[in-house]
Amino acid sequence: MLDSAIKEQLKAYLEKLQRPIELVASLDDSAKAQEMRGLLVDIAELSPRVSLREDGKAALRPSFAIGLPGETPRITFAGIPMGHEFTSLVLALLQTGGHPPKVEQSVIDQIKTLPGTFNFETFISLSCHNCPDVVQALNLMAVLNPGVTSTMIDGAMFQDVVNARQIMAVPTTYLNDAEFGAGRMLIEEILAKVDTGAAARTATELGNKGAYDVLVVGGGPAGAAAAIYAARKGIRTGVLAERFGGQVMDTLGIENFISVKETEGPKLVAALEQHVKQYEVDVMNLQRASKLIPGELIEVQLENGATLKSKSVILATGARWREMNVPGEQEYKAKGVCFCPHCDGPLFKGKRVAVIGGGNSGVEAAIDLAGLVAHVTLLEFADTLRADAVLQKKLHSLANVTVIKSAQTTEVTGDGQKVNGLRYKDRVSEEIKHVELEGIFVQIGLLPNTDWLKGTVELSRFGEIEIDAKGHTSVPGVFAAGDCTTVPYKQIIIAMGAGATASLSAFDHLIRS
Repeated sequence: MLDSAIKEQLKAYLEKLQRPIELVASLDDSAKAQEMRGLLVDIAELSPRVSLREDGKAALRPSFAIGLPGETPRITFAGIPMGHEFTSLVLALLQTGGHPPKVEQSVIDQIKTLPGTFNFETFISLSCHNCPDVVQALNLMAVLNPGVTSTMIDGAMFQDVVNARQIMAVPTTYLNDAEFGAGRMLIEEILAKVDTGAAARTATELGNKGAYDVLVVGGGPAGAAAAIYAARKGIRTGVLAERFGGQVMDTLGIENFISVKETEGPKLVAALEQHVKQYEVDVMNLQRASKLIPGELIEVQLENGATLKSKSVILATGARWREMNVPGEQEYKAKGVCFCPHCDGPLFKGKRVAVIGGGNSGVEAAIDLAGLVAHVTLLEFADTLRADAVLQKKLHSLANVTVIKSAQTTEVTGDGQKVNGLRYKDRVSEEIKHVELEGIFVQIGLLPNTDWLKGTVELSRFGEIEIDAKGHTSVPGVFAAGDCTTVPYKQIIIAMGAGATASLSAFDHLIRS
């Protein structure tokens, strides 16, 4: 199952086990079960502290659990955790075997003292780069707290379960048989949802913080660069982020980050976070700003009620997926309306889908999906596609793709539970048409995250923060950088440079005032 190189690497990891662990397989007669058994045999042979038995009683087969000998296992993999989930498997083995996790001690303490019974199930696809974050967080909770269980379910392997629960996006998480959340969640986010007193405690802690010299609002590439440049000046620096990494966490392949031939969004974000934490930066993650109040000490109010103060502020709030804003879109979001073809595409294997948008991202999504689904309908508002010629050539070579131009999507239709089609207007004939399908992937660009700044700083007609060449906004002491601004070309490397520029401008402001 595992090649020799991976075996050697895994063997080195398993030497870190501090106590014996047990793999418990629940198999059947399928080919996937034999493949799973091969994986488990390989793992067991790599360490004397790993044993394997095949008398598991799990309802989902094939599957396997990881636990301590003599105890009921609390971590289960219903699927073969390769691809993006291989790291989840390795961490589950190590952490069950007593290897310490790389999380804050306060998080560990919060997990251990969490009262109640929490049975989590996470539906994933092996091509999803956001799914491992959820699986790994829940697995760690299961290791640390006997009241928690975590089951990873590969949607492609258990299509009957996916269809029965009408799951149309990954990761989708259930808690005690009720839907708990959809999309990527960090362990802090999960704890905030299950620990009802956590939000109030966090608000109090944030409200008691002293004033910063530079407060960066946003944790994407622009925010990370700004924080590093500020911290290197030896001044008190804080980062307030709704989600550290921002939109980059949803980016799969990155091949234009100069000096790095290719990488993936989550890997780049991990490197950014590690770099930021090398300095004395106060990172406040999972916090959303709600209001900016200019003054001698600029105030940033948070949705949880806390207020932070700083001598200067750098706005780097990035952007989000642009939505169609048509009837049915919100109702069927994660029930057929999706934004990440890499993540959710495998759930639509053999089904009919649409891609909205004829730019590079839309055409790339259609090409990607065409290898998985029965048929792709690409709809473009304009009378021509905007994607690069090489992508258009590839798109038109695919037999299971239909391209419809001059098409204005007007409605997402469904049966009350999931998407069953969409309506669009032919902008030439004005005729309203309906396409029957099971999934819709929206790829029509980004919107700046600046709604909370309206009336405070000057915004463009597109909602972008107006800045000059040095990152100044219309408010003294407030600077901005990245995709939330009027800077041309929304690229990671440009955002980083803009973050550095804004930070240097903020420092110049501080020393002059």
